[in-house]
Amino acid sequence: MRGWRLLWLMVAAAAVVRAAEVTYDRRSLLIDGERKILFSGSIHYPRSTPQMWPSLISQAKEGGVDVIQTYVFWNLHETQPGQYDFSGRYDLVEFIKEIQAQGLYACLRIGPFVEAEWAYGGFPFWLHDVPGITFRTDNEPFKFYMQNFTAKIVSLMKSEGLYASQGGPIILSQIENEYQNIEAAFQEQGSSYVRWAASMAVGLETGVPWVMCKQNDAPDPVINTCNGMRCGETFAGPNSPNKPSLWTENWTSFYQVFGKGPYLRSAEDIAFHVALFIAKMNGSYINYYMYHGGTNFGRTASAYIITSYYDQAPLDEYGLKRQPKWGQLRDLHFAVKNCSVPLLHGAKSNLFLGPLQQAYVFEEENGGCVSFLVNNDSRSATVEFRNLTVELPLKSISILQNCNNVIFNTATVNFKGNTRATMITWKFDDEDKWQEYVDPTPNFSDTSLMSNSLLEQMNTTKDISDYLWYTLEFQPNSSCTRPVLHVESQGHAAHVFVNGVNIGFAHGNHDVKGFILEYLIPLINDMNNISILSNMVGLPDSGPFMERKVAGLIEVEIQCDHNELYNLTEHLWGYQVSLVGEKLQIYEEKNSHKVLWSSKSSQNQPLTWYKVEY
Repeated sequence: MRGWRLLWLMVAAAAVVRAAEVTYDRRSLLIDGERKILFSGSIHYPRSTPQMWPSLISQAKEGGVDVIQTYVFWNLHETQPGQYDFSGRYDLVEFIKEIQAQGLYACLRIGPFVEAEWAYGGFPFWLHDVPGITFRTDNEPFKFYMQNFTAKIVSLMKSEGLYASQGGPIILSQIENEYQNIEAAFQEQGSSYVRWAASMAVGLETGVPWVMCKQNDAPDPVINTCNGMRCGETFAGPNSPNKPSLWTENWTSFYQVFGKGPYLRSAEDIAFHVALFIAKMNGSYINYYMYHGGTNFGRTASAYIITSYYDQAPLDEYGLKRQPKWGQLRDLHFAVKNCSVPLLHGAKSNLFLGPLQQAYVFEEENGGCVSFLVNNDSRSATVEFRNLTVELPLKSISILQNCNNVIFNTATVNFKGNTRATMITWKFDDEDKWQEYVDPTPNFSDTSLMSNSLLEQMNTTKDISDYLWYTLEFQPNSSCTRPVLHVESQGHAAHVFVNGVNIGFAHGNHDVKGFILEYLIPLINDMNNISILSNMVGLPDSGPFMERKVAGLIEVEIQCDHNELYNLTEHLWGYQVSLVGEKLQIYEEKNSHKVLWSSKSSQNQPLTWYKVEY
């Protein structure tokens, strides 16, 4: 009897894993030949902890989301050529399996360039040092490593049976990412690279369609898709009559940079543009970027991007529902799904109901009907439609089931806004419990790397650290009075120390990375040690010729009275990569004993580490 029971369990389990055919036509993706309207939400697996994944996915599902969309982050997984890491937060397979366990689909954006406000756009920094390489163009070294990684991910997904063609949840894959933004910089090599990337991806035979976002010239059979906040207004449409309208990034907020507040996008605005995309563009796949943003752990954020990512998304940084955004979109999803049959199979017509009012009607021969009544005015409007008088709030769309019953309006919000409250669980205000360690300022004689010029920072640090010390010894003439140190940097910030004393700092910002630092400095009539700590606030994440991006100091001078000038740019400089505490990883409990801690002082010096035990 026990043997029969085991056999039955095996048969039942096998029956659950059923391969699905995913194709598309002009109207939508087709799963086993059935047209689908799909709502998707971006959740990036390394921006939350594995313990959070089940709750995030279940709340997305509760909110009417059908698909979870994620990038694949090359620099997390292939830290050195051929050395891979898929553990912990990097466990892509476990993340996809959790999506499947909850009955949702997945869209896998392999890239492997992702941008995503992620360090180096997701590229591992070792790629920078490959001889003769130029990123993201028809360049053989780049194509070799890009294909290697793309094939690695596809092979990994296949080995776990995760493509829909194998019975898994992945119904879409993406190659490249918003390449059209930089394609012209590479001229013909840009166009040939697009053709190569599409051909390479399709040749991997995943059994599911591939997309290229923001890529009007995406070659068949790859689908070109839209990114942005208003794709119902900005998308030119599919580049072939047999491709559907897909929206891969509907920005629910925007990334936040240091020094700026969060971008607040209302639930009403998001809902309006989703409904408009469906009605006007025959949209059938809408992905919210982000549905949950999460946290930029460690050094993963790109230049000037804060630790919190898309906190204003329907699920905030901590995975809590942000109302009314979460609820308003849920109701929109359910309303659209209730009308999916005429939407996907009905004949479309449109008519003007006023100067800024329009109706989009989808009607089947058997009588099934849905209409979208659009008011694009900044004032409310009353329209007549099929013997109905309909009140339309300003800048809103009403969805009429059976073309006679308003079941949803994008500006009518039925959820109260919520706020996130914090509660003090522990106070760390006892100064006697705090200890500090001041990271030492290196002198020229402490350094082992030296050069007669100012070295470019990223090429020197190799992404080991955001910090690079530039140090030199300098003895002025006795005639040098009121010396002013003049430093020009390509970014992102710099702290100046003269003979171990902190003099000051300066920094750039997200829009203008470079800056000039000038300080009157105290010099002795002997040899002086000048140490400048240049630090980056994350690696760049986008743009053409990323391998040529630069940071760090480019000019150093000391200007004295009476036009006396010392150009130190070509001086002999010493270099130290990273801070001592960073190199020793004293931020981890197991390593904190590696330095000598002292009682907290009242000086609050720069470059001070603080520690408390509780």
